[in-house]
Amino acid sequence: MNEKLETLLERMQSLEKEILRELQRKEMEFFYEVRQGRVRFTEEARAQHRLLLKRFTAYIRDSRFMILLTTPVIWSCIIPIVLLDVFMVVYQAICFPIYGIPKVKRSDYIRLDRRHLAYLNWAEKFNCEYCGYANGVLACASEVAARTEQYWCPIKHALRMKSMHSRYRFFFDYGDAQHYRQQLEKVRRSFEDIEKSKAEDAAQARSQG
Repeated sequence: MNEKLETLLERMQSLEKEILRELQRKEMEFFYEVRQGRVRFTEEARAQHRLLLKRFTAYIRDSRFMILLTTPVIWSCIIPIVLLDVFMVVYQAICFPIYGIPKVKRSDYIRLDRRHLAYLNWAEKFNCEYCGYANGVLACASEVAARTEQYWCPIKHALRMKSMHSRYRFFFDYGDAQHYRQQLEKVRRSFEDIEKSKAEDAAQARSQG
């Protein structure tokens, strides 16, 4: 990576740490803490949440008819999402050890914690958990695809993209044939940042435990 890109990556890591500090501040603001992967609210906060609970009957009454009508369409998407989840697990189990690619940890992307919010009725909790699962599976699948692309075709696009996945910054510039041929095998196995991140997460978990 060139010097400018290295500087940008350092700035990005600094912003990520700032975001983490802001999230920790939110824990204090809304009277909860995350310990060993569990969310714990104070009793005072839970009591306040229960006062803001919207009963299921009122929830249905206040929903527009067309929104209720589309509910089966939304929930039918669970079939391809579950299939994607299953195929993703099988694909990683078979292919990633052969390619030498570190596996993507599903639990880093699929978070089902909104059911602990006492101000949500059972229907809202159900919907929230579905959204968390669906978007988590898609995000996890995107990371699996990104790591696969790093192995098979780590070349940036010439055309501008709306967004870039997590591995894109390690790819060769479009048209850089020399470096592609000289360093392809090295880039294919350049996952040191993932191992470093795992070590940092483990250290943080130990400090919080």
